[in-house]
Amino acid sequence: MSLQPNAGSQGEYAGLLSIRRYHASRGDHGRDVCLIPSSAHGTNPASAAMAGMKVVVVACTENGDVDLADLAAKAKANADRLSALMITYPSTHGVFEEGIVEIARIVHAHGGQVYLDGANLNALVGLARPGDIGADVCHMNLHKTFAIPHGGGGPGVGPIGVKAHLKPFLPGHDAAGTGHAVAAAPHGSASILAITWMYIRMMGANGLKQATMSAILSANYIAKRLGEHFPVLYRGKSGRVAHECILDCRGYKESAGLGVEDFAKRLMDYGFHAPTMSWPVAGTLMVEPTESEPKAELDRFCDAMLAMAAEAARIEKGEWPRSDNPLVNAPHSAADTLADDWAHSYSRREAAFPPGVDAAAKYWPPVARIDNVHGDRNLVCACPPLGDYAEAAQ
Repeated sequence: MSLQPNAGSQGEYAGLLSIRRYHASRGDHGRDVCLIPSSAHGTNPASAAMAGMKVVVVACTENGDVDLADLAAKAKANADRLSALMITYPSTHGVFEEGIVEIARIVHAHGGQVYLDGANLNALVGLARPGDIGADVCHMNLHKTFAIPHGGGGPGVGPIGVKAHLKPFLPGHDAAGTGHAVAAAPHGSASILAITWMYIRMMGANGLKQATMSAILSANYIAKRLGEHFPVLYRGKSGRVAHECILDCRGYKESAGLGVEDFAKRLMDYGFHAPTMSWPVAGTLMVEPTESEPKAELDRFCDAMLAMAAEAARIEKGEWPRSDNPLVNAPHSAADTLADDWAHSYSRREAAFPPGVDAAAKYWPPVARIDNVHGDRNLVCACPPLGDYAEAAQ
């Protein structure tokens, strides 16, 4: 293990450097090709490029799994240069990929190492071991699976674990005389690690396993309740998902003129921050309830999604025009709802208090709909101009 990496992305980088150093120790200096499935997190190709590797993309099948034939062909074509495969398990599509062991075998047969992206490790802990699956390196997102704070700019921690043959090539540190550091401190953000240690000690082996099982159960519960109105894009052969499900909103574009952003913004009126939108598939919502949401909260979310489906049905029936309805105008701020002028085709109550919203616990969005694309393309710096600093210095 190395605790140095201060983020999951830095764990990827550290793991790939360990693989490169391993190949170099064997005289395989030319092994610089990294195979990455087309469904991968964007950090995967970025980390491979930073580690000096050439990225070769592996196709996925219609059901979201890695295309074994394409993988085998590209592993064979790059056999002399194959360094690693980066793969997320369960997959980015939220499914336990059944071919994972065969995938690892193909890569190993052609001289490569397998890097398992631990972004979805919260669907494995207590149930399966990455090493048994075929991984040589795996990073752990402590912010997701092991309870440290998530978001807000960090500090994150993304330690990596390796099989024994890669142990000599883990990141060292100048303070220990071993070099090859990837962080300024030998053990990364060590103060944060105490949170994870306490979480593991208090949960115990059975508790950690229960958390994993709860995360998987919660995702399948949501998929089951919402699947009729929001088709689940990817499922395993059993019809189940892993720890997350991708809800397809694209059908409402033709039937009601609604895009996924309309559902995401309307969720704010129901008191929810929207799940991941349009990733890994455009026009979808990726819902990952984890183990921390009680059933009452899962039901509240499902009820909100079903209520929005009912609102979409009213648009489809012509009760509300496509250009003026609670979804395309969402979210509704207090200032908008209380304005003297209200010329919409729906009532103020329908705007601010949709079905299931408790008036006593209402969350009011601070602003109404903003143009995200315009903001992305027209950056405005809030910093004072450099001239102000020059004048202050004088």
